[in-house]
Amino acid sequence: MSSDQSVLETARLTARELTARYAAGTLSPPDVLAAVEAVVDAREPELNAFWVRSSDTAAREAEASARRWAQGRALGPLDGVPVTLKENLARAGVPMPAGHAGADPVVPQRSSPVADRVTEAGGVVLGSTVMPDWGMLSSGVSSRHGITRSPWDPSWTTGGSSSGAGAAAAAGYAPLNVGTDIGGSIRLPGTWLGLATLKPSAGRVPLDAPYLGRVAGPLCRTVDDCALLMSVLARPDARDWTALPTTPIDWDDRTLDVSALRVGVLFDAGCGMDVDPEVASAVGLVADTFAAAGARIEPMSAWMEPRLLADLDLFWRVRSLVDHEALTPEGRERILPFVSRWVSNAAGASGTDVLRAYGSIMEIQRRTVAATEAYDVVLSPVAPVAAFPAEWPMPFGDEDRGMAHIGFTAPYNLSGQPAATVNCGFTADGRPVGVQLGGRRFDDIGVLAVARWYEAARPAAAVPAFPVTLGDRAA
Repeated sequence: MSSDQSVLETARLTARELTARYAAGTLSPPDVLAAVEAVVDAREPELNAFWVRSSDTAAREAEASARRWAQGRALGPLDGVPVTLKENLARAGVPMPAGHAGADPVVPQRSSPVADRVTEAGGVVLGSTVMPDWGMLSSGVSSRHGITRSPWDPSWTTGGSSSGAGAAAAAGYAPLNVGTDIGGSIRLPGTWLGLATLKPSAGRVPLDAPYLGRVAGPLCRTVDDCALLMSVLARPDARDWTALPTTPIDWDDRTLDVSALRVGVLFDAGCGMDVDPEVASAVGLVADTFAAAGARIEPMSAWMEPRLLADLDLFWRVRSLVDHEALTPEGRERILPFVSRWVSNAAGASGTDVLRAYGSIMEIQRRTVAATEAYDVVLSPVAPVAAFPAEWPMPFGDEDRGMAHIGFTAPYNLSGQPAATVNCGFTADGRPVGVQLGGRRFDDIGVLAVARWYEAARPAAAVPAFPVTLGDRAA
């Protein structure tokens, strides 16, 4: 076996495989770090997933982890496992530019709950991954970072706003990657990069900057690794006043009788872009897989409508307009033009308009809970289309169509319900397609159990062979 082959085999290992090998003494954290750093070195100039690489710190963490494993006293379930964190998840002393070039980055004095939990569990943090301006694009286009590209094909988007986290997961930088999601920002990279992801229940993962709809969660190559990371991220932290009460959760619970499931299937979001036939076909095959196992499959009608999605878009425009207007005139000039145009179109909104939009958000919440309550899981596309060109800020290019692509994802943010993604197929030209698995309120475990089952039951043609490579180097 060549040394390059060994590097790639190591970089492709899941977090659970890594800790098993650490425990057996057949692999060490420094060796794993060297392997993933080789992959990063080879691919990062093209993929552009990192804002900050913390190689020196990671090396020290890997050496300390090796000593702990040798002494049989692992610090926690992530000890020695490479992890990346999205740039808006604070790490003490690491600048946080929020994806844009409009102002000097904020430098946090303390780490976020997410970063603290990962460190306490022994994770080796490779660095902070990029995002687009204020996280308000579903792509890897940023005024500060440039363009982040898909490891599958650099001409394709990663999705966003957890663009760097998604690229890092698919490229083999780290098996565990943490992103954030306010309308689809974990799940959109999930579908366009073939990943297993989870948007947890609202309040499940403590944040230091909670906001309506916002969560942090895992982007991984396997559902099991998502569950492992959740076992750490969901630990309590008093800084989040919106967090759920602390309750014991067995994140490895695989209890599931598929034949007893009532499965809703939604192909029409009721708003936004039309669903591409290849995407619809892939999701339809997922429903067939559940039906073949005895699940009760029921078509669902849309509960969203264009007015509700337009009001959500207006609410977010005004929110980002406040950030935009806080910049200096020179800083505003440095913001991505698409984002500046998007926020400027809300400049005439009145207080009455914003309050009416907030009322629509509450209506989305009500409708989503009511429409999904009867089902153990709801299957749907994640996005209406497969990956688009990397240079486009949105699936519709430079055209301002608001949030026409998040009719399937955003409702679960506003209702606070968990939703996972698993790759379920590919388009004719090889672009990944994911299925969204939405669950009842607070049923993160149920959603993960269904995702695990489908991941194992899906046809071979739907299983992604992740593009973990050393670029032009022959392995």
